[in-house]
Amino acid sequence: MSAKPVTMTALALRLGVSKNTISLALRHDPQIPEKTRRRIQRLADKLGYTKNPTVAHLMTQLRRSKSARYQSPLALLNANVDPDAFHRHPTIPTYVKGCRKRAAELGYSLDEFWLHDESLNGERLNKILHTRNIRGAIVVGLMKENRLPDRFLTTWRTFHTVVTGVRTHEPALSFACTDHHMLAMTAFQKAIELGYRRPALVLDHVIDGLTDGRFSAGMQIAQAQIPASRRTKPFYFVEEARKEPSLFYAWFEKEKPDVLLTLYNVVRHWLQDRRDIGMIQLEWRAQSPEWAGMNQHNDLVGEAAVEMVINLIHNNDPCIPDFPRATLLGSTWVDGTTAKLGLLRNS
Repeated sequence: MSAKPVTMTALALRLGVSKNTISLALRHDPQIPEKTRRRIQRLADKLGYTKNPTVAHLMTQLRRSKSARYQSPLALLNANVDPDAFHRHPTIPTYVKGCRKRAAELGYSLDEFWLHDESLNGERLNKILHTRNIRGAIVVGLMKENRLPDRFLTTWRTFHTVVTGVRTHEPALSFACTDHHMLAMTAFQKAIELGYRRPALVLDHVIDGLTDGRFSAGMQIAQAQIPASRRTKPFYFVEEARKEPSLFYAWFEKEKPDVLLTLYNVVRHWLQDRRDIGMIQLEWRAQSPEWAGMNQHNDLVGEAAVEMVINLIHNNDPCIPDFPRATLLGSTWVDGTTAKLGLLRNS
């Protein structure tokens, strides 16, 4: 005769805990202290406990059918200089929307903090997070640099953290972002398919540095598919040109592009009288639906960041990882009137 299978009830009696505690522990639920989870798992392994696949599947379906039950909060850290960037920035609210959506689906709430608050430092933030039983954080809003504030180093060492939008340095944390390299290559290819001959990249050097040059690298590789005589040099001085547009006009006359791949609406203003010049937005936004361009799906980036930080918590991975994980999401093309077949082309 085969040995009688070990039940969850038997484990609970053996350890003097509830059956629900056993169930949560074997699902690596953070409500159960890590030490207790390990003790339960060791006994389950020793006694040969295995889940009944039919029952396990049924319970999973039942849990999914119920409305979300908040387990514990996560921290949503605003790294932008604007304390209200979560609401009024052109792109940051999309990340936040995705974070909130996925957190709610997985049963978590989000507590918001502004990292540029002068009254806040690592020690104080750590105390708040501990008090609120927060074990993980998502950073949103890095736009000028990819280095997190030094005064929060103890926070990054203590709490599982995932960054959205960019790869950070010193420390290098796990991150979720758009695949900027592939995005640039796809936008270039779309321009060629539409009949343009001299696509050009208009991108401020700060943003190119923030993405570790992935925009410009993708553009450079993409240009290899066209003859050298039709390749253009990028324009990297957008912020300077806002004050002195002649910098842009001088570059434009020299390079003679017929379509611009850019992140900036101001470029359309500079060339408002040139209806023959195509425009491709590298970060398409619903607020400007007339643009042709690439939808980065930053809401999905936010969702991915939430999933990543919950996995880091459940797996008890190092807070500052030796090998940071990266989740890169693809972008999709959106048709628009700023770049289409039938526009006049420069020869």
